[in-house]
Order: sequence, then structure tokens, then C-alpha cells
Amino acid sequence: MGDVLSTHLDDARRQHIAEKTGRILTEFLRFYEDQYGVALFNSMRHEIEGTGLPQAQLLWRKVPLEERIIFSGNLFQYQEDNKKWRNRFSLVPHNYGLVLYENKVAYERQVPPRAVINSAGYKILTSVDQYLELVGNSLPGTTSKSGNAPILKCPTQFPLILWHPYARHYYFCMMTEAEQDKWQAVMQDCVRHCNNGIPEDSKVEGPAFTDAIRMYRQSKELYGTWEMLCGNEVQILSNLVMEELGPELKAELSPRLRGKPQERQRQWIQISDAVYRMVYEQAEARFQGVLSKLQLARPAMEAVIRTDMDQIITSKEHLASKIRAFILPKAEVCVRNHVQPYIPSILEALMVPTSQGFTEVRDVFFKEVTDMNLNVINEGGIDKLGEYMEKLSQLAYHPLKMQSCYEKMEPLRLDGLQQRFDVSSTSVFKQRAQIHMREQMDNAVYTFETLLHQELGKGPTKEELCKSIQRILERVLKKYDYDSSSVRKRFFREALLQVTIPFLLKKLAPTCKSELPRFQELIFEDFARFILVENTYEEVVLQTVVKDILQAVKEAAVQRKHNLYRDSMVMHNSDPNLHLLAEGLPIDWGEEYGDSGGDRGEGSCSPGSPEAATLSEKRRRAKQVMSVVQDEDTGLPFQAGSEPPSPASPDSVTEVRSLLSQDLRAESPPPESSLLNGDPAQESPQPTVAPRASSPPTSPAQHLPPGKAVDLEPPKPSDQETGEQVSSPSGCPRIHTTTEDGLGMQTEF
Repeated sequence: MGDVLSTHLDDARRQHIAEKTGRILTEFLRFYEDQYGVALFNSMRHEIEGTGLPQAQLLWRKVPLEERIIFSGNLFQYQEDNKKWRNRFSLVPHNYGLVLYENKVAYERQVPPRAVINSAGYKILTSVDQYLELVGNSLPGTTSKSGNAPILKCPTQFPLILWHPYARHYYFCMMTEAEQDKWQAVMQDCVRHCNNGIPEDSKVEGPAFTDAIRMYRQSKELYGTWEMLCGNEVQILSNLVMEELGPELKAELSPRLRGKPQERQRQWIQISDAVYRMVYEQAEARFQGVLSKLQLARPAMEAVIRTDMDQIITSKEHLASKIRAFILPKAEVCVRNHVQPYIPSILEALMVPTSQGFTEVRDVFFKEVTDMNLNVINEGGIDKLGEYMEKLSQLAYHPLKMQSCYEKMEPLRLDGLQQRFDVSSTSVFKQRAQIHMREQMDNAVYTFETLLHQELGKGPTKEELCKSIQRILERVLKKYDYDSSSVRKRFFREALLQVTIPFLLKKLAPTCKSELPRFQELIFEDFARFILVENTYEEVVLQTVVKDILQAVKEAAVQRKHNLYRDSMVMHNSDPNLHLLAEGLPIDWGEEYGDSGGDRGEGSCSPGSPEAATLSEKRRRAKQVMSVVQDEDTGLPFQAGSEPPSPASPDSVTEVRSLLSQDLRAESPPPESSLLNGDPAQESPQPTVAPRASSPPTSPAQHLPPGKAVDLEPPKPSDQETGEQVSSPSGCPRIHTTTEDGLGMQTEF
């Protein structure tokens, strides 16, 4: 590898790459500095005026999955240095960085990991043929002839490959199809989370950055969605540079690569990764320097905005009126002829899979709570409640249980429309909808937890508890239906704008864009940092189509399509005290309602003894490394789809509810299960209380042995995607740019 890089990336070429990268960054950062002032003004105006969005009925968890591990297990990784496959112990912390250790012993001894992979921008491939096709397309003229050895050979039929257009690739394989499916779901969760690397609570820096990206690409005549708008700011900026630098390097270096096709492909992957690292380091330094300068200037800018807010708004409205008078006739004709006829079909294409996904979220939540309630009846009431609720609290972050919800978005197509509106991929819409699904599931679970915790303070009996669980479930489902309708309608509006606005801007550019500079004289010099002609022009264009989009979504709600609520249906303060309950400390179900005697083994310890303190410390530390993805049947022995001990299995919601109100047989301990880590699972013992009930087949467990006292903070994902640097985790962001229309409504496109 060193010879390849030293040959093709000598000092002269590295200097050329650095200079080219510097020019691109300088041009982009001018856009970013311009957009920063606009975003700051929009943020402060939004705080004053508000948006009037409907109040959410569900609570939301402020610190989800802190100090938890999503998944852990073993998998085989291909080592490019010695061209061999090695068994690695891998885990995914709550921040979704895929961490690879030499083995499990290395993890337990706190040996630093071999790699921490930030998967932003990666694609998950499940076949070598898929991978070879992408690699062949990335370097034309290197397609392997029949009989030639491919670039990669997999020892099993179940590979998982992380492919990136610029950075290095990662190769894994599993022994069974079930393991492959499981790891694919987990890694797809990592990609989904890491792709959204700009924090949601970044109200100035985030919008300024995404608007600058859009403005920069539009200056290059690049409109429409961009697949590589994923990751944190530095990753996105590196992708932006590579989008322009990559083809130039490829054209220059590909004729100089030597060897068979697969060898030339391997060389290009190494070169591209090395260049990506260089670009990343340069982009990080430049971006952080400009960001620091803007943050130092922010207090002075805020003071000007507070003092002159009314004048700035008046000046902007005057500018908008002049631009509107100029472009409105052309824009309305364009909307009427090229956009309006297609809005219903785009909306329908979005509504069907999205609504199916949210319905599946509701069904999964209902099933999990119902299963838990059945087991409270059969397994000891409150004594087991802590264990069940601990698992339920992590439902939204369980990749396997949420997979059936996420899969509903996969059929999303914009057939015939994708090319017309220059939508490069629907993946941006799929991932955004999937993130909304996860958020709504977690909100429903957290609201259920909060209400149940309040109910437990009344000291209910087992029978009263089961009835209360059912009552709370129905209460939460009503709130979920309302919130999911609001979230989906907002998602549809944003998606429609994201599809249509770039198309309109591209259509209007030849006749309108060259005339925009003459409007600059209408902006007072003191306000030039907060009002830009280009942004105001785009807001005017947005207003020409937003009315049709709002009307289309409203009509779908009036027709009760896909269980959307009408806008007039508002739940005002239906639970005025509910949000006060969420202000307390997070609920620790294991500590408050766990089976305190279940882990003591042969001997018992008094509460004040050193042995008890040691057990408590072990349990605390084990909880930090416990995998959320439990062995599939180590959970609830009685499920809504299995046969309970007394009456026949309920076939409807009504029968389940009637069953929950009955006093069933005495409870018995749940079946014990082995704690595995990526190994083939063994069959779970059947519950003794119900010999006819069948447990689902076990699957490989994904958590560490709770007896291990490993107090290791999970490594944070690498920003550089190469597994060699560790940085702070990122929150869930908005995917695309946000502007503000004349009504103060924030819109993404």
C-alpha cells in the first residue's frame, strides 16, 4: 500500500490536491459566512414569533440510552494488510459507532479497539456481486473478465460490506443467513443515525451550513437532492470537495494504474481513501477556524438584531415585495404547468409506505405492552415488572424489533417523477421517515413508562396493575395517533417542498437569476449580514408553491386517507399535568422494581454487608454494558401470539383485553436462557406453567455477561469514517436546508 501511495501521491500531487481543496473550501466558506447571519436572524425571529405548530401529546426522553450498548457479538472481518479473515468482537454503543476489538477478552481488559467506524455515507451491501458492480462503476475500464479473480472473495455466502464512494471499505461475513440479517439491521441503524450528524438543536450553525451547501452547489448548476449530504459538517464538506476533486484525480491517475483489473481497483480504493483523509483534515481545520470566528462575532450580531429587529423585518418585506412583483408571473406559470399536476401523485407515493410504517410502529408497541401485561399476570406481578419495563424502555432502539417498521419504507418509489424533478435517490426520504418512526416509538414508550410509574405509586394489586396497564396503553395509543398524524403531515409537506423547490429554481434560473443583483441596492448596509437577495428570492419561490402543497395535504386529511387527522382536530391540554411528570429524574426500572433476590446465587447477603455492596456495584456496571438486543426469547415467555395457560390464545384485541381483566393461574418463574455473544443460540426451555405454549426459536444473544464487572465507557464514533479517530457523538439533525416563509413556518428542502 505504501508503494502505491508514494508512487501516485507524491509531494507534487499532494500539494496540488491541497491547493485545489483550499480553493473549494474558500469558496464554500464565503457562502457559509453569508448564511450564518441570515440563520441567526431567522432563529431569533422564530423565538419571538413562534410557529403555531400543534402541541405534541406524547412526552419525549431527554437522554435516551445513556451508557448502553445497542448490540454486541462476533463477526469475521477481512484484513487488507495480510488478506486474511479474522474473528472480531464488535459492539455498537448508544452513539452508533461500530467498535471492533481483537476479541472479547481485549474488550473486557479495556484494550483499545482496533477500529471505531463512523458509518455516515456508507451503503450496506449483502452480496459480493453488488460490491463488484459498484467498484467497477467507480473506475471505468476495470471490469474483471470471466475467469479473473475478483477483488474480494468471501469464505461464506453471507457477506456484509460497507461501501463508501471515497473512504475505505470494510468487509465482514457471517456464518448463517440469520446472523447476516441481524447484523444488517444493526449496521443499517448505525448508517441511519450517523448520516444525521448535524445536531437537531443546532438552530443557527446547522441551518447556515445546509443552506451554504445548497447555495454552493446551485452556483455550480447542481440542483435537486444530494445523496452525500450525510454525516457531520466536516464529513459533508469533505464529500463536497471530493465530488469535484474525485473525477479530476480519477481521469489523471487511472491510466497510470498498473496490473490486472482487480489490482487496479484495489489501488484506486487505497488512493481515494488517502486523498479523502487529506481533504478531511484540511476541511476540519478550515471549518473550525471560520466557525470560531463567527461564534466570536455572534454576540455583536445578536445585539444588532435585538435592537433593529423591526427595521430588519420591514426591510426584508420590502425587498420580498419587489422580488415577488418581478418573478411572480413567471413562477405561477411554472408551478401551474410543471408542478401542480404532479403534487397528488408525489404525495400518494410518499403517503402509502410512510403511513404503513407508522401503523407498524403502533402495532409493535401494542404487541410488546400486551405481551408484558400477559406476563405480569402469569409471572409474578410487580416482582417481574422492573425486568419487563427495562426491556420495553429500549424498544425504539432495538434494531430487530423496529426492522418491520423500517422495512415499510423500502418500496418507496417516485416512478416517472424522480427523473423529472432531479431526485437522485429516495433514500433521503426513507431515512427521514424512519427516524420519525423511531422518535415516535420512543415517545410512546416513554409516555407509557411515565404514566405507569405514577400509577405504581398507588400500590396496586396484581389485578389492578394489569387493568391499569391496559387503560394506560389505550390512553397512550390515542396520543400516538394524534402525534403520528401531525408528524406525517409535516414530513409530507417538507418532502414535497424538497422535491419541487429545486426543480422550480432550476426552471426559473435562466430568466430570473441574472436579474437578482439589481435588488441588492434595496438592502440597507447595516442589515446586509441578515438579509440576502438570494435567500429572499428562494422564499418568494417557495411561497408560490407552498399553498398548493398545504392544500394537497389538507385534502388528504379531510378524506381520512391513511388515518391522517384534519387540521381542525386539535387536542388542547388533554393532559395538563402530564408534561410535569417528565420533569423528574429518569426512571430506573431495574433499581426500583427489579428482582432483588434473583441474582444472589447460593448465599444471601444482608443489605448493609460488603457482599451486598459488591453485588450492587456489579449490577450497576453490568447494566452499562448490557446489550439492548436481548436473546429473542429470553424476554417474555407469554406473548399475545402464543397460547396462555388457561383460555385459548386471543385472536383479537377484544379478547386480549378481556383476558387481561381475568384472574389467571398462579405465576411461575420465567425460563432462564444462556447469555451468548454472536454464537448460535440454544433452544429455550418451555415455561413450566404452560406446557402447551411454544416459545419462539432463540437467536444469537447480543449482550455481555452481566457477571462481568467491566466499567468501560463506550468509544465514540470516529468523525473521519476511517476508524482511527474518536470524537463526540452527534445528535439527530435535520437532513436538509431550512428556510422560513412569510408565515414564519420553517420548511426543509
